[in-house]
Amino acid sequence: MRFLVTNDDGIYAEGLRILVETLTLFGDVCIVAPNQERSGVGHGITVNRPLRIDKATVFPGIQESYVMDGTPADCVKLAIESMNLEVDFVVSGINNGANLGTDVFYSGTVAAAFEGALQKIPSIAVSLCKTSPTDQTYYQTAAQSLHTLLAKKDWAITSGLVNINVPNVPIELIRGFKATKLGVNRYKNEFEKRLDPRGKPYYWMKGVQSEIDCTDGDDDFCAVDQNFVSVTPLLIDLTNYQKLLSLQSMFT
Repeated sequence: MRFLVTNDDGIYAEGLRILVETLTLFGDVCIVAPNQERSGVGHGITVNRPLRIDKATVFPGIQESYVMDGTPADCVKLAIESMNLEVDFVVSGINNGANLGTDVFYSGTVAAAFEGALQKIPSIAVSLCKTSPTDQTYYQTAAQSLHTLLAKKDWAITSGLVNINVPNVPIELIRGFKATKLGVNRYKNEFEKRLDPRGKPYYWMKGVQSEIDCTDGDDDFCAVDQNFVSVTPLLIDLTNYQKLLSLQSMFT
């Protein structure tokens, strides 16, 4: 197998290094990753300036390793559409933080995998559900969980995107895997106003999670909270088919 690997934490992120080490056990790895952290950029792509890409030397033994000054989605688009890298899977991660529920709309990690799915390549987003910068980081738990999934013969992903979220605990505390749906989480955002050295105002957004809809036990939040690895299949198609039927009846 050949894997295209990227992330949104940047080329030097520990999670990317550990992901690459894991995937080399299953096949060849190509890396195209951002030159800096791109968290929260969603599925943004760069259209108003040129993209620059260079060989990366931070992964000994990996021949096809590149760093780019674009978004995670840029990395996948350029790799597939311009560099013509032929791969069997796109894998994005291991993200330093959860990508649960409605976070998938903002996540650069998930967006990179979405871009792979748009290119009709089976894609995986992997995130470690670290909640605080001061928490110990159990990347190896995420790596071993992904290894277990890839080793399953009946785990073959034929299309689309799978979003994996791993509890940030030692591997011995993981209770197993759960197939889940997306939960719904809401944030209370605040914009802190500051002044630059010339006295001009600028704003820094910060937010805290204020509400999680977790009632029936089969969503990704509940799974991770109970120390299960959450495995959520996602679709590109966002059509509300129930509403579509009512609109069709209205317009006919």
